[in-house]
Amino acid sequence: MKNVKKEMKAVTNLLREDSNYYYGWQSNIAMAFYDECRRNSVRINSSKLAKIANNAAKNFLDQLMRQS
Repeated sequence: MKNVKKEMKAVTNLLREDSNYYYGWQSNIAMAFYDECRRNSVRINSSKLAKIANNAAKNFLDQLMRQS
């Protein structure tokens, strides 16, 4: 468990320091959210869904960085 904490600290430090790294994570999380909504026939305008997905991804990453 100690190694996991150490590695997560390294990841969250990179997320804070490297905007491209952060954006890569954000994009992948947002697309997973977006794709899952589409697979489950969530009826919402595509651009609005993309905005929601990006906000959800940012929220996830901000919470992750706050925790470590």
